[in-house]
Amino acid sequence: MEKTDVLVIGGSAAGIVVATTGKSFYPDKDFMLVRKEEKVLVPCGIPYMFGTLENSGQNVVPDSVLSNAGIKLKIGEAVLIDQKNKSCKFSDGQEIGFEKLVLATGSTPVRPSWLKGADLENVYTIPKDKEYLDSLKAKLDKLKNIVVIGGGFIGVELADELAKAGNNITLVEMMPHILSLAFDKELAVKAEAALESRGVNIKAGVGVREITGDGKVTGVTLNDDETLETDAVILSVGYHPNTELADKSGLEINKLGFIKVNEYMHTNNLDIFAVGDCAEKFSFLTRTLKGLMLASTSCAEARIAGMNLYKLSIVRSFSGTIAIFCTAIGDTAFGAAGVTENLANERGFEIIAGTFEGIDRHPGTLPDTQKQIVKLIASADSGVILGGEVIGGKSVGELVNLIGFVIQNRMTVDSILTSQIGTHPLLTAPPTAYPLIKAAEIIEKKRRNS
Repeated sequence: MEKTDVLVIGGSAAGIVVATTGKSFYPDKDFMLVRKEEKVLVPCGIPYMFGTLENSGQNVVPDSVLSNAGIKLKIGEAVLIDQKNKSCKFSDGQEIGFEKLVLATGSTPVRPSWLKGADLENVYTIPKDKEYLDSLKAKLDKLKNIVVIGGGFIGVELADELAKAGNNITLVEMMPHILSLAFDKELAVKAEAALESRGVNIKAGVGVREITGDGKVTGVTLNDDETLETDAVILSVGYHPNTELADKSGLEINKLGFIKVNEYMHTNNLDIFAVGDCAEKFSFLTRTLKGLMLASTSCAEARIAGMNLYKLSIVRSFSGTIAIFCTAIGDTAFGAAGVTENLANERGFEIIAGTFEGIDRHPGTLPDTQKQIVKLIASADSGVILGGEVIGGKSVGELVNLIGFVIQNRMTVDSILTSQIGTHPLLTAPPTAYPLIKAAEIIEKKRRNS
């Protein structure tokens, strides 16, 4: 039986990060990563394979990421973990022994069993599977009318890319607005306007009753009785954690279907870790279980597991999911971190929100200057920042990461108001009206007057 010190099962973002981080912290240990796929895609780049990128090869993670780090790669499918004997069996009959095992088995797209017609020809999902997606793109290139069901980030990005490629796209979202889980209404409507300006037809606030057709899809019937004629349907309604291997191997699964883990990403077996989409999630603010799956969260968990494989550190533990999102629709970027105002109210927080609209360059006459809107949500009693939402240019991506740091470190409105910042006309908003600081100032004025 072949043996390795650390065996990682799963080759996407979480698997790669836990292996490379672990090897960096424990260079004397042997690492092996096993995955089913010959080629692994960059998960967040998948929607852009349908428009911006010339081909899927431009969205492949090179195997040199592993080999340059000294990590052995095996292509194969794990079928059973023997916890007692610390070995893993594979579909090709091979068995590999380990000291430590990390499960990074990811997730699979939801195809709702309740949705009539979901199994018709030309009804697709978006898995992290290069061959499937290459085939899907080739088929969609020959079709004209496409309905995308689901107005989350993947659905929105995919709809935008397909519209850019020349398809007639209708995006259907059950919630009142697209991206409703990340943004409050006043920002979500701006995302809708941006998407509609790029040719996407949006049907929000209405669910899907059934997908119709005789063998092959011809239409989508909504709950308000409207029928959308279509050549294809793309289901973008979420993902299931891929925990079949863990479950049949005797690892504990929570009520949402994720592998149970502690703050060091241990499963109920201290020599077996789980990270990424397959691992349990809970809220940073409320400690409630969550079903959120993000590559950024997966990589944070993977770094923590990699650092703690052989030696625990109390300061290197996972404190909960903050939920940091960002996307771009044309030249406008949208970002969010933490809770929305609506969610904070639902969870019982007493909050104060502040919104400031400024610019992301100075003076505003500079080329490529864009509006920058920052909304912050803070606890009314302590002033601790609980959430933030941003709209603007490309700088939004890093600004929302900054807000994520603010939330994770439980910084207050006063911490932001007293922060020192570096600015430059071509790169940042003006120091005299930096939108993040001005939004905090608005909150503080409301706190003093309440």
